Formats: sequence, structure tokens, C-alpha cells
Amino acid sequence: MILASIDIGSNGVRLQIVRTILDDDITSFKKLEYIRFPLRLGKTVFDKGKITAPVQEKFVKLMSTFKLMMDLYEVEDYVATATSAMREAKNGKELIQKVKEETGVEIKIISGIKEAEILSKAIVPYVDESTHVHIDVGGGSTEINIYVNKIRIKGKSFKIGTVRVLKGKDKKEVTKEMLQWAKKATQEVLMPITCIGTGGNIKKLFSMSKNSPDAGMTKAELRGLKGYLSEFKYEERVNLLKLNPDRADVILPAADIFIKIMKAIKANTIRVPNVGLKDGLLYDLYEDIKEEKMTVVEFLDM
Repeated sequence: MILASIDIGSNGVRLQIVRTILDDDITSFKKLEYIRFPLRLGKTVFDKGKITAPVQEKFVKLMSTFKLMMDLYEVEDYVATATSAMREAKNGKELIQKVKEETGVEIKIISGIKEAEILSKAIVPYVDESTHVHIDVGGGSTEINIYVNKIRIKGKSFKIGTVRVLKGKDKKEVTKEMLQWAKKATQEVLMPITCIGTGGNIKKLFSMSKNSPDAGMTKAELRGLKGYLSEFKYEERVNLLKLNPDRADVILPAADIFIKIMKAIKANTIRVPNVGLKDGLLYDLYEDIKEEKMTVVEFLDM
């Protein structure tokens, strides 16, 4: 079965196409195609409250391109969701209707709570019986999920993200609420806590650490990377460090959010699997199609 997911975030928009493989009790998602486009919907939404005409035009073209890719791969079913920026855009629903009429792609706007729930499904293969806290830092929101004995016991979404910070729309009271919630939610769990980080920024930071995937990254290493990147101006991060332009500006606020949460919950280590909302969406879609819960799942690269 060929399936696809479209993740419309505040910083980037992603398309992932996979082939499902069932071997005994293990369901695998074999990646066939992955495309990320740095549309940055949140840039105008968090500033003006709406998606401007030029960005709308690009978005429709992008959805048309994604539809062609799905047709070429003969995708049998797909799910497309929009998160923080589209949720808050005054003309978000209007744009979604326009996309449906012009491309045939149907998009659902999901709540922050639903986003956290779907994200948690992508993390299932990476947790064990110990305590894990999953942190996903996006452009417009940050989701936190807490796992004990492989079970998600708590989760919440907060209106703080990297693009929002860049636009000066981050509110100190939201950050305070997030850190207080994380601290209180983990007070009675067994220590030590291992964090799991998702999102493009933490993946890039982890790749810069040169650590092995199994080793993860310490809070001290993350703080050191943030300090190192802070020594370079934006242009230098793009030209000298070879960061993508849409990554070079948001990577510092992302690192700051991760460090603050790790400090609040007294976690010293963070692991960074190569999964995200796009994978959780596929997991959720497959369960809906099969009308049953998956017990064992794995994600395979191309």
C-alpha cells in the first residue's frame, strides 16, 4: 500500500510518501519520497494575522506539485494537516477551500492537542520502560509528551515556536506556563529522564554534534552548540557554516527552547530520532485504514 502525508507547518511544508510492509507483527513504513519546502507561513501570520497573497499563490502551487507527486507514485490514500500558522490565520480556512477547488487536495486544520497526540505515535518505536519526555519545537508551537513504561501519560501544546520568537510574538507568560507545566508534570516520575527531540532544528544541531544516534546529546553539548552558533552572524551561518537560510535564523531560538525545558525537568540527555509529525500522520492514517491499533512499527529510510 502506498500512503502519503502532508505536514503544513509554520516554517516548512513537508510531503512524505511511503510503502507499507507487513512482516509478521511488524509494520514498516519504507520511505519512497520526501520533499520539504521552506514556505514559512508563520512569517506573516504571526505578524499580520493572515496569509498574504504572494504566499497564498506559492502555497497553491506547492499543493498542486504535491498532488502531482502523489499521482505519479500512485498513492492510494493520504492525509494533509495544517498546524499553528494555519490555525491562527484569519484567512486560513478560505485558503484551504481554494486549494481543494484548484488542486483537489483536502487539508485539515488540527488543534495543538491533536498535534501532540499524532506526534506521540511517531515516537512509539523509540521509548522503553524508562521515563521519556518528547519535545517537538516547531515554528509556531512546541509540543511536549511524557511517557512512562511506553505509555503516553500526559501531553500539551504551547504557543511558542521559533518563527513566533523571531517575529517578537513570543510571550514570557507562555514560556513560564510551559516550563511550570513540564516541571510539575514530571515531579513524580522515575528519574533519570531522557528527552526525545524532534523538528528540523534539533536534527541539525544533533548532526553538528557528530554523536552517534544511540549516544544522543547532552544538555551541556547542546548549550555549547548554541554558544558556538551565537558567535556567527546570520549571513555567516549561511555562507560559512552552510546552513539553509530558513534554518540559520531559527536554530538559535529552537536550541534555547530545548535547553530551557531540559533544565526545568532536570534532564541531561536528549535523543534525536529521524521522525516527526509527518511520520505520526502516516501511523494514524494506517491505523484508520486497518481499523486496528499497531503494536510494533518501524520507519525505514529510502
